[in-house]
Amino acid sequence: MSKQITSIQNSYIKQLVQLKDKSRERRKSGLFLIEGVRELSLAIKGNYQLDTVLFYPDLISEDRLNEVLNSETNLIEISKEVYEKLAYRDTTEGVLAVAKSKIHNFETLKFNTKTPLILVAEAPEKPGNIGALLRTADAANADAVIIANPKTDLYNPNIIRSSVGCVFTNQIATGTTEDIISFLRSNNINIYCAALQASVDYHTQDFTKPTAIVVGTEATGLSDTWLQHSTQNIIIPMQGEIDSMNVSVAAGILIFEAKRQRNFK
Repeated sequence: MSKQITSIQNSYIKQLVQLKDKSRERRKSGLFLIEGVRELSLAIKGNYQLDTVLFYPDLISEDRLNEVLNSETNLIEISKEVYEKLAYRDTTEGVLAVAKSKIHNFETLKFNTKTPLILVAEAPEKPGNIGALLRTADAANADAVIIANPKTDLYNPNIIRSSVGCVFTNQIATGTTEDIISFLRSNNINIYCAALQASVDYHTQDFTKPTAIVVGTEATGLSDTWLQHSTQNIIIPMQGEIDSMNVSVAAGILIFEAKRQRNFK
């Protein structure tokens, strides 16, 4: 029989609200919240360790939940009031989980190929853009996503939501621009920077070799440090009135060109 919590004044529930709302609490505790059956399933597949799973029985039964979970997990049945207090959206099938965050450094990256394809994003600010980049990388089966100078933590609920759980399916590392460039160069990975300056059309380049495709923010683009260490700057030719597009759209075009050249292997 699972434990029950019905009050939003419960001290544990108050702690979980802090986890949902505050990056500082997520970093300090090493815990974060997951919402939804699909997201929970992907986290389990990504070998995330679950601390506790909370469920609202009117939306999901304990039996259905046990089908999703692959091991014995601490279950807590919660009331509608508690669920609504914790849920970030109202379509998450009545399940939330408290999970332990992972370390995302270069030592954790493992490549199963001699020609890895990596997506690098410098200082992305909007959680929605980060989520979309992670979805793009998952769709292309990229070998890794590296975020330079991150402005928000990976376990922000908006990133988990907008990535539809792809934060759990990608290999992800974070670091400074300088450290990432050093990592790429030491591993003989070509650096292709999406930039307006000294650039050539993206489809003229050979992305079948070890490749990092680097994108910056729509507002400021990439820092000079990236441009100084670029193997080649690349550009997507614009045929309309504007000279830029959404960063995740641009990343999708570039990374799928690399996949096309690799015959989608």
